[in-house]
Amino acid sequence: LQRRQSTVIELSDFQLLRTLGTGSFGRVRLCRSIHNNRYYAVKIMNKAELFYLKQMRHTNSERQTLMQIVHPFIVNLWGTFQDTNYLYMVMDFIPGGELFSMLKSKNCLKPHEAKFYAAETLLTLGYLHSCNIVYRDLKPENILLDREGHIKLTDFGFAKRVPDRTYTICGTADYLAPEVIRSNGYNKTADYWAFGIFIFEMMAGYTPFQDEDTLRGYEKILRCNIKYPLQFDKQVRDLLMRLLTTNISSRLGSRARGCLDIMEHPWFATVDFELLAHRKIQPPYIPKFKEGGKEDDTSCYDVYDE
Repeated sequence: LQRRQSTVIELSDFQLLRTLGTGSFGRVRLCRSIHNNRYYAVKIMNKAELFYLKQMRHTNSERQTLMQIVHPFIVNLWGTFQDTNYLYMVMDFIPGGELFSMLKSKNCLKPHEAKFYAAETLLTLGYLHSCNIVYRDLKPENILLDREGHIKLTDFGFAKRVPDRTYTICGTADYLAPEVIRSNGYNKTADYWAFGIFIFEMMAGYTPFQDEDTLRGYEKILRCNIKYPLQFDKQVRDLLMRLLTTNISSRLGSRARGCLDIMEHPWFATVDFELLAHRKIQPPYIPKFKEGGKEDDTSCYDVYDE
């Protein structure tokens, strides 16, 4: 497969293998190309479900966004096609599984582990924002780990090009910024709120405003009364207080320098972002594969009914 060329791709070009994940309107399956024998993750979405759930716009947006961006920490989209019932997106197969699965197995991460994933994620958000793209769905479920343990951001269904501000409420309830809930209009800084929640969840094992009742959870977000676990040191508390503030103009990352202000926070003082951007820092965790670690090894993914 060659990216961004007008070659016609169709389902018969692939051998369909096991399911890697499922969602509201489809699933992601491991597939092997019959042309180059490489393995890909193919997102298969039911058109009827997309229309019914009013997700067709988000799906088109995801395709357009992924075709325009290239970054070492973002999953590659190689091509798209459709038939009568389904839409298909052909992407890299990232064998290390979700960061969420690793987090679940460990309950919470050590500070140096959380800092590594936060730093790679911050570089990725900075790149997206430089392209005027707001990601809008940052969470451990949307971060995959490659064979070496580096991150790959995936699922760009809510990503949107926003030169100024937007008003759509979308994302995951626990991660929504106060300005998104209020519908007053928001921009890239909503991603930095979610970034703060992401760091908190990695280090605590839970999100700060979670509630079984979504509306009560929204009320907690708007109140922004955070109880920090005892294991959080002064530096990470300071960083989170600067990210998780309802005052958008004082939120770290909201000014002209964007993510650079966050990179210069003392909590990240031990991180060489230049080396990190070139994947030259050893990840704290290398995914465990079966002996031999073949290209099609899916042992880091949950098993689903086919």
